[in-house]
Formats: sequence, structure tokens, C-alpha cells
Amino acid sequence: MIPLLQSPGQTIQNSLETYYHEFLKVLPRIAMAILVIILGVLLAQVLTNFYKRRFQKKSEDPLMSKFLAQAVKIILIIIAIMIALRVAGLDGIATGLLTAVGGGAIILGFAFQDIGKNFLAGIILAFNRPFNINDTIKVDDIFGRVKALSFRYSHIKTFDGRDIYIPNSDVLTKPVENYTADGFYRVDFTVGIGYEDDIVAAKKTIQGILDSNEEIMRDAEHENFVIEDELAASTVNLKVFFWVDTVDYRRSSRVLRGLIIREVKEELFKKGFNLPADIKELKIYGTEDAIPIKFRNSPEFPKKEKQ
Repeated sequence: MIPLLQSPGQTIQNSLETYYHEFLKVLPRIAMAILVIILGVLLAQVLTNFYKRRFQKKSEDPLMSKFLAQAVKIILIIIAIMIALRVAGLDGIATGLLTAVGGGAIILGFAFQDIGKNFLAGIILAFNRPFNINDTIKVDDIFGRVKALSFRYSHIKTFDGRDIYIPNSDVLTKPVENYTADGFYRVDFTVGIGYEDDIVAAKKTIQGILDSNEEIMRDAEHENFVIEDELAASTVNLKVFFWVDTVDYRRSSRVLRGLIIREVKEELFKKGFNLPADIKELKIYGTEDAIPIKFRNSPEFPKKEKQ
């Protein structure tokens, strides 16, 4: 028998009917796969929130807890997708999908090197980094307090109110100065007294101020002291060193330092110590007979009326 030839339209119609019937057969599996994905995403979110709270309670490191919670969420979603593909009978697609994801990751890695570099740096910093939340740090020329940490950047709040987001790759590769790592920071300033003043008495006066202030830290390892620092042109400069608690860096190192400087100035002045300004010396060389100087009356001291 010679098979009857079908018209193109009939062929297309028969193909569509065949695909339609096949689609009806796999439709329950597809619906089940979509349901598995939805339930998997919801379950991942619930478990992520649960574990995030547990991580935050047991860990004082917010970046670590955030990283672990996000890792749990991503793993659960991937597992749900793989189970959904298996339920739908698409095991081959699952294998191809993993291969495509791997190849795409390599391509995207070259295309977005900076993003990938910061992301990897964020993962490294999640497990090992030189600072924590609310620490006062300096990275390059950026100085401020750590407010937040993420996988791509570190949020720094400067003391003049600026919000700066430093890429994690910079944090990882550049020197980081942590001013609050152990909770102690040494503050210093210089005060000048006259050459005719008693240096020992001045040091004793300043030391008494340091010893009586309750906000200044003192123990066996952190000693507060005053030393002779320099014989300047007009003054004998004394340098004052004292330790502060840097939990609140601005209060301890800035405000407290100013208060101590003011108290030292007032106490030295009260006890009769001179705090001279720089002395200027005028020299007259052989080619000059004199230097004409004109004095102007101050408006605070009006001229006396002639009798």
C-alpha cells in the first residue's frame, strides 16, 4: 500500500495535537514542580529568618550571622529547584543547567571582576577581619566608625557626618588602623611654660590633674605621665600623655582631651606659671641706625584729658 500524503496544514495540526496531549500528560508534573519551588522558597525564607535570629544570639558578629543565613537560604533554594526539575522529569535539564551556570559564572567573573573581587573579599572578611561594628577605624585616608558590613562594601560613618562605602577589596588589601580594638587609646598634647618657671612643680601640677580625673584610664599597663619634650625659643615644652577608653572615641579622645587642656591651662595660670607666646627678636644691622616704631593708642584706653 502506498501511504497517503498529508498536506502541510494537516501535518502541523497533527503535530500540535501530539504536543498538546504530551503537554497534558506532563502538566501535573510541571504544576507539582512549580509548587515544589514555591514551597522551597517559602521554607528557605522561614528557615533563614529562624537561623538568622539564632546566629545573631550566639554570635556577636553581624556579618558572620548574615553570611551564614544567606548561605543557608541559597542552598535551600538550589535544592528546591533541583528537586522540582526531577519531579518534572527534567533531569537532563538539571544537568545542563548546572553546566550552564558554571560556564556563565566564569564569563561573568571576567566581565565583572571588581564586583566578584569585592564579593570574595566580603566572604573573607566575614570569617577574618580586623574590626567589628562600631569600631573606630582608618582605611587609607578615611577615618570614622564602622556602621554596617556587607559582602560588597563596608559602611563607614565619619565624624563630620559623611557616609562612606569602602569596597571590601580595599579593606582587605590596604592597611587598616583600628583605634578601638582593645578599648584603649593614648592621647597627648603639649603645653609650654616659661624658662623661669619650676619645671618639677609644673609637672606635678599637671600630673595631679591626670590622677584626679575619673574618665582617664589607669592601670599597670596604661600609665599617664608628663615629660620634658623640647626647649623651644620662648618656652619649655612639656608633653602630656594619658589613656582613654575608646568605646566612644569622639567623647574620649576629642572632648576629654579639650577638657584636660583647659583644666591644665587654668590650673597653671592660677598657680602663677607663665604661659608665654612666641617671642619675636628684632635685629638692627650695621647698615641701619634705627627702626622707626609708631605706637597706636588702644580704643579700650582713651587718652587722659590734660589738666
